[in-house]
This record gives sequence, C-alpha cells and structure tokens, in this order.
Amino acid sequence: MPTLLLVRHGRSTANTAGVLAGWTPGVDLDDTGRGQAKALPGRLDGIPLARAVSSPLERCRQTLAPLLAERPELGEPAVDERLGECHYGDWTGRPLRELAEEPLWRTVQDHASAAAFPGGESLRELSHRTVDAVRDWNARIAAEHGEDAVWIACTHGDVVKAVVADALGLHLDHFQRISVEPCSVTAIRYTPHRPFLLRLGDTGALASLAPKAAPHPVPAGDAMVGGAS
Repeated sequence: MPTLLLVRHGRSTANTAGVLAGWTPGVDLDDTGRGQAKALPGRLDGIPLARAVSSPLERCRQTLAPLLAERPELGEPAVDERLGECHYGDWTGRPLRELAEEPLWRTVQDHASAAAFPGGESLRELSHRTVDAVRDWNARIAAEHGEDAVWIACTHGDVVKAVVADALGLHLDHFQRISVEPCSVTAIRYTPHRPFLLRLGDTGALASLAPKAAPHPVPAGDAMVGGAS
C-alpha cells in the first residue's frame, strides 16, 4: 500500500498571534511560513509523488503552492474537507492563553477521547474522519498508481497527531504526546497488515524516503528483524 507524507502547514498568522484559528477564513502563512513552504520542494527532491491532497483552508493550499509550481505534473491538489482542521466551535478565534483557563482544556490535554468542543466537534469525530480519509485515499492511489506510490497531504497539527496515533495503535488519550512543528513532514507507509511510521515531524531533507528495493526482502507488511538497513 502507498506511503503517505503528511505535511503540517507552514507557520500561520494565527500561530504567531497565539490564536486558535480553526476554520476561520483568511488565515494565511506568515513570513516564516512562506519561507518554510518555499523550502519544501527542495526537501522532497528525489521523491516521486503520485498525488497531492489538501485541506480546504488557505494556509494548507499556500504551503503546497511552491511544490506544485515545481511539479506541474501533479496538477491541482485534490481538496478533501475530511483533512480540514478540527471544528473548534466556540473556541475558534480565541487566544490560547485564555482557552488554557477553561475547564475543558484539561480534558483536551489529559482525556482527549472525552473532549468535545462546544458548538464544534469532538476529538473522536476528528480522528474518525481523518483516518477514514487517509485510508480512502490510500486505496484510491494504490489502484491508480500502484502499491509503492507516494502521495502527499497538507493538513493541520491535530489531524497529523490523530493519524499518527491511529498508525501506532495509540489510544486517542495519548495523542497529545505527539508533537509536529509547522511545515514538518510525517511519513507513514501503509501495508496490508500494519502501518510503519517512517518519520515524525521531520523538518529536514527527506530524499531517503524515495521508494527502493529492499536488499533482503521480507513478506509484505512484515518488519525487518534486527532493524532495516
């Protein structure tokens, strides 16, 4: 099955301001974020990409724009609302410092599976929709481009964390232990039996992720005993 490169969008104006952006329209990348996006194509040099998928929000589209300009064969990114930011409801647009005083904050931190945002969605719902989206795209891309295809999706921090938690078999209550920086790349290779987390929150060069034949093949979906070479 394909390998997914999950990119968190570059740093945004809301990140800089310490505000929970959610689905607020018009939240763009800041100067640092634009620089991060500009550097992304070089970090992915040598990695063939079958498809690009994006959250509908501007900051994700802006993050992918330099990569797509250098890889015109990818065309326009497919937009999937299931990879959009968490619907934070009444928390949207509020300063994080202020939200940290809310009773719900501790639930979000310590018992995420019980956290539901007033007027928004629960973190369980976020996890279900994002994992479903990834698995749907995996099947589609495998059918269209082969089992060794690599695809990229630009999304949001909590989405990346939820998908990683699923890949590692972690309970959702542990997903706050995962940290991903702006414009970091998380790589997950899916197989019929289990996912493999190849990179988590990587902010450097990623050429070693390019598909290659294993020198000592093992059955598909099995881990290399003793560690991969």
